[in-house]
Amino acid sequence: MLRALIPRLVYGYVHLVGWTVRLRTVGGDIARRLHAADERIIYAFWHQQQVFFVWSHRNAAAAVLVSKSKDGEMIAEALRLFGVETIRGSSSRGGAAAVREMAAMLRAGRDVGITPDGPKGPSRQVKEGVIRLAQISGAPILPIANALSLKLEISSTWDRFQVPLPFSRVAIVHDEPIRVASGDDLDLKAAELKIALDRISSAADRLVH
Repeated sequence: MLRALIPRLVYGYVHLVGWTVRLRTVGGDIARRLHAADERIIYAFWHQQQVFFVWSHRNAAAAVLVSKSKDGEMIAEALRLFGVETIRGSSSRGGAAAVREMAAMLRAGRDVGITPDGPKGPSRQVKEGVIRLAQISGAPILPIANALSLKLEISSTWDRFQVPLPFSRVAIVHDEPIRVASGDDLDLKAAELKIALDRISSAADRLVH
């Protein structure tokens, strides 16, 4: 019963947060420009920042990678309530199949979202999956970050997971897309993505403090 109730509690709480925050978005035109060119997007964001993106990208034509763990089941149900599809897999469980399914989603005209350091870390270290997906699909990776002036940061979690609080100032920052060609060095591209995500995370934080 608790596992059935938690996604609905999350749904209600995130709505309360979303209705009360003051939101500033930087670089939102980048996604619009890519869509206008008939390109689909691989959104990449750090695991600790994912909660607010559930609100900001609710009902989007997108699918998000969620782990196959029991906690992942609750996350998938909460995302379903927000109108967001899920793909089940991670770097340790079902990763190759998840990459193939995400590539199929992109070909079908849907964006996808990935936390490149999830589901178990290390924090803010890009794993290979998102880079391989961009390489085989040809879709650009769009780094995005958010920051909140009011939040709970759970220090006992591996990523210091952030829970947004109502009446917060929020900034969402987008960076320029990263493309991965067939002959590119995957490690160098992973480093490029990490630099971008860290840079815009700092930029978002400066906007709210």
